[in-house]
Amino acid sequence: MSNRDPDFVYVTYIKTTPEKLWEALTSSTFTRQYWFGCEVTSDWKVGSPMTYVMNGEKKVEGKVLVADRPKLLSYTFREAFGESAKEPPTKVTLELEPEAGTETVRLTVTHTDFIAGSKHRPSISGGWPAVLSNLKSFLETGKTLEFEM
Repeated sequence: MSNRDPDFVYVTYIKTTPEKLWEALTSSTFTRQYWFGCEVTSDWKVGSPMTYVMNGEKKVEGKVLVADRPKLLSYTFREAFGESAKEPPTKVTLELEPEAGTETVRLTVTHTDFIAGSKHRPSISGGWPAVLSNLKSFLETGKTLEFEM
């Protein structure tokens, strides 16, 4: 039996530029619009803290591991509430790859380092697809999807 739960990988294609996508991923001006009111805070320098806050309450905290604008962003990720808060941090990596000759970016999100039996892993499986679908819709149409988290 493995001492880790499976990694989570999600790939989507978004009609945007790498710079616009980077800004949407790293600026609370954008995240609050598509991440269900969450505001991200960081200076995005390696070693700096990163937090997601919703309605004044810290939801996620982490540390920036890699910030290569506008190509690669990686950080530790730990939910700051509930049973998941007792687990060690996981790792998120976002790869932004422009599709040659188009204004389309391939975004790959890889979330790793879940402990075996993680309480956090199931919420990630539903959370990332909802957030990334909302992000895609927002960047392509200026509107978010209609559902609740």
